[in-house]
Parts: sequence; structure tokens; C-alpha cells
Amino acid sequence: MEGALRELKRPRAIASLCSAVPVLLVLVLLSACNPFAPALEDDASGNTSLITDQTTVEGLFQNFRYAYTFKDTTIYGGLLAHDFIFTYRDYDRKIDESWGRDEEMRITWHLFQNASSLNLVWNNIVGYSGDSLRSSVTRSFNLTVTFNPNDVIRVDGRVSLDLRRSGGTEPWKIIQWRDESNY
Repeated sequence: MEGALRELKRPRAIASLCSAVPVLLVLVLLSACNPFAPALEDDASGNTSLITDQTTVEGLFQNFRYAYTFKDTTIYGGLLAHDFIFTYRDYDRKIDESWGRDEEMRITWHLFQNASSLNLVWNNIVGYSGDSLRSSVTRSFNLTVTFNPNDVIRVDGRVSLDLRRSGGTEPWKIIQWRDESNY
């Protein structure tokens, strides 16, 4: 009689275990889904990267914006040609001031280090000329530099960039940046 009783209890235990397995499986699967960290969405073209290969002029501007947004001097340095020149007008002294790539990288590094956030918006291209290896682009921009909540600088300006690349599939590089803003 005792053996028969054991035989009766064993199928019930197995049945209980079998009904618990699907519940446990559902709990395990649900625990792998974190609603506070959803998956990244793919855009329609399948591109998920914020950084482009700079083989288009718009790709260069996209990388420029990325470099400022994420304060990334490596990406920023990849925008500038080795013989890069920055020029702006000093209206107080009525002269043009210029510097090269090394000075530009140093100044930009300090800006990136000291700003808590940078927001660069490129507006419409207002002037464009060139070919597949050399181009000149004039474009307006809005830049917000936040050092702290009480120290925010907003700049609305315009740049004229001379771009160059060595071949049709090579990345564009900035060889000259003329700041045409009136501060």
C-alpha cells in the first residue's frame, strides 16, 4: 500500500513541476527585458551610427556637430586638414586674426573641457561652389555653450569653409574656416 501511495504522489509532483516550468520560463524571459533601457531604434536606412565617413559635405557637417555635442576632440581633429587655417575679424582692432591647426585643437580642447554642454545647430547652406575635390560652403549656425546654469552663451553666426579631399571616395577636410559672424 505504501508503494502505491508513493506512485500516486510522484505523478502529482511531476505535474506540479511541469506546470511551474512555463511560469518560470515566462518570468526569466520577462526579466531579460528592461523597460528602462529600451533597445536602440534603427532608422529606415539601417544606419545607427552618429558618425559618418565624411565622403559627403553633409557628412562632414554631421561629424562636426557630433564632435561638439559629445566634446570629442578625436572626431574634431579628423575634420581638419594638416594645413588648416582659422580666420576671424577682430572688429575692435579692425584686423583679421588667424591661427593654424595646432592652435585650433588647443582652443577647442579647452572649450570642450570647460563647457558642461554644447549645442550646435547647422542651418541652411547659403552659398556653395566647387567640384568633387574642392568646395566652398557658407552656412549659418546657432551655438549654445553652457558653462553652468547661470553662464550660458548663445551665438548665431555664419561660417565659410573651404574643403578639400584627395579623391572622390576620400573624406572631406576643412582647409580654411572663415568666421563671418558679427560679434
